[in-house]
Amino acid sequence: MAPKKSKHKLSSQSEVDQKLEIVLKCDVAGTAEAVTASLAEIEVPGVQINLIQSGVGNISKSDMLMARTGSKLVVGFSVDTMPKLEQEIKEFGVEVRLYDTIYKLTEDIRKIALSFKSREAEDKITGKAKVIATFNISRKGMVIGCEVLEGAIEVGKNFRVITAMGPAYFGKITSLQIERQNVKSAKPGNQIGIKLEGWNKAKVDDLVECFESIQPKGGGRWQAKSGIVRSIST
Repeated sequence: MAPKKSKHKLSSQSEVDQKLEIVLKCDVAGTAEAVTASLAEIEVPGVQINLIQSGVGNISKSDMLMARTGSKLVVGFSVDTMPKLEQEIKEFGVEVRLYDTIYKLTEDIRKIALSFKSREAEDKITGKAKVIATFNISRKGMVIGCEVLEGAIEVGKNFRVITAMGPAYFGKITSLQIERQNVKSAKPGNQIGIKLEGWNKAKVDDLVECFESIQPKGGGRWQAKSGIVRSIST
């Protein structure tokens, strides 16, 4: 039976940020229908799982070519690859995953889809200070005098000024002074001056936070690894 080209959407979220596009090959038509139904039950918000082609029989060169137009992923159930295809799989940069249990197949596809979700870095607050004085130095800049409340205010750290309306200024601390002496770090109780570039609307009692961005842990987004992955149950 000739491969069936399909743009069948397996995910129905109205707002989709990412797409995982798969070529599917199975041993018989009934199995293909069962696998397709199982994939349709996978729900990963923000990720749409699409079958761009499905068919019956061993995986062929034409499947490789189709996979290259999508996510470079071919999924086979109870099938193998055509003879002498392994070298072309590597040359095309396609990943072929072979299964003999639907449960394992769908679990792996779910994990791949989850890896597509963007995860934002989290801010770790490393120091807090309170504005106790302001000094205009130009029409578009100023120096704020601050008293450190918690943690440490350090040269090189990202910081933000928080007004009554919320965060209003972001920058990087390029220099610090305590009693006109240059320092690299200030601790609770120290009074310091911080220069603001291009913004002069800070007021007494505004807050200053030093922070660093922490990247979420995890293996990162899935990318096709040229070759064949066999997941055969025992």
